Amino acid sequence: MSAAPLVGYSSSGSEDEAEAGARVRPGTGGCSRGQSPLPSQKLPVPDSVLDMFPGAEERLADDSAKHGGRVRTFPHERGNWATHVYVPYEAREEFLDLLDVLLPHAQTHVPRLVRMEAFHLSLSQSVVLRHHWILPFVQALKDRVASFQRFCFTADRVKIYTNQEKTRTFVGLEVTSGHTQFLDLVSEVDRVMEEFDLTTFYQEIVGEFEDSEMLLRAHAEQIRCKSGNKFFSMPLK
Repeated sequence: MSAAPLVGYSSSGSEDEAEAGARVRPGTGGCSRGQSPLPSQKLPVPDSVLDMFPGAEERLADDSAKHGGRVRTFPHERGNWATHVYVPYEAREEFLDLLDVLLPHAQTHVPRLVRMEAFHLSLSQSVVLRHHWILPFVQALKDRVASFQRFCFTADRVKIYTNQEKTRTFVGLEVTSGHTQFLDLVSEVDRVMEEFDLTTFYQEIVGEFEDSEMLLRAHAEQIRCKSGNKFFSMPLK
C-alpha cells in the first residue's frame, strides 16, 4: 500500500480568514456596534484526516464481475482487510494435466465453473482484520507455527466443497497423507483467530465427493497470510 500523504491545506481558507480578520477591531468581540456577529466559519477537514476515521457510510459498491464472480460475504469498509491463511501450491505439469481432465467434465454439470489462477490449501476461512491488527496478527501466526517442520502430503480424491455462506463451490483434492500435519496447523491458526476474536476454520464444508484415481504429491514448505493486498510468508523449518 502507498502511504497516505501528509495533511495539506488550500490557500483559499487562509485568505478568507485574513479578510474576515481585517473587518474586526480589537476589543469589539468580533463585531462592530450595531452589527450582528459574523457567522462562524468551518475549515474543511483534509481527506487524509477523514481517512483515519472511516464510517460504515463509506462502503464501496461491490462488483462481483471484477473478481471472478465472487460474492462478498461481508461489507467493504475502509480500514477492514479481508484476511486468509493458507499453504501455497505451485502448480506442476501433472496438476495442470489433471485440471485439463476434470474441468471440461465438471463444466457439463456446472457451466459457470472456472479455472483458478492460483492454488492453495486453506488453513482458515476469510476473516476481517482492522489495519492496525495486521502486524500483531501475523506475528502471532509466526509464533504459533515457528516449531513446525516441512512435510510431504498427498491428495488423491476429488471432492466438492462449498463455503459456509453457500456463495461459492469448489472442486478440490482432499489431502490423505499429511492430513494430521494439516490439522495441527489448522489448530494453531484457530488459536490465533480466537485471540483476535475472529471466526475459526470451517467445521464442515464438504458437500459430496467421488473417488478418483488421480494422485497429487507435494511439499508444504511455508504458510502464507494474505491481508488485503499484503502477503506475509512464514517458512516451515
